[in-house]
Amino acid sequence: MASNAPGAGRGFPWRIVGWGGAVALLLLPFVAMQFTKEVNWTLGDFVVFGVMILMVGIPLELTMRMSRNWSYRGGALLALVGMFLTIWANLAVGIVGSEDNPANQLFFAALLVGIVGAVVVRGRPRGMSWAMVATAASLGIAFVIAVSGPTDEPQVPHIRELIGTGMFAALFLGSAGLFGRASRA
Repeated sequence: MASNAPGAGRGFPWRIVGWGGAVALLLLPFVAMQFTKEVNWTLGDFVVFGVMILMVGIPLELTMRMSRNWSYRGGALLALVGMFLTIWANLAVGIVGSEDNPANQLFFAALLVGIVGAVVVRGRPRGMSWAMVATAASLGIAFVIAVSGPTDEPQVPHIRELIGTGMFAALFLGSAGLFGRASRA
């Protein structure tokens, strides 16, 4: 039955692909557990990962509904992917040292800078651009502070950790650029 509501059906296949991909991503470790002992997730791991997926999917869904500006949408997507990957890496193996290194908490605080910034600017593109720059800078500051202290994995060179942190920061800088473009549109 066809709906006469404005925008009805708009983006419907993309929603199926997006949410279907999210479910597939969540099921991937379960399938891997059937074939190898190397993957050993608990119920808690699946719950945390599901929450992380929702932390990306719901804001992205809202962004797609609220903005028709592709630069804004792209900025939101990059920011959410950056957040997701930073959290995932930090929880899985830790960004600096192991996942048990207390210095890794600084990276969560860096992400909080972006979240608070986005709330303060109420999602306006120009403010979002600055919030994403602040997030990237906060990741860099977190890294410098974290590596200046003792490490629980001395065999891991800091250059590897710097490259990882730099890739996460680059996602937020790319997001800032797209939000900046959206503010000029």
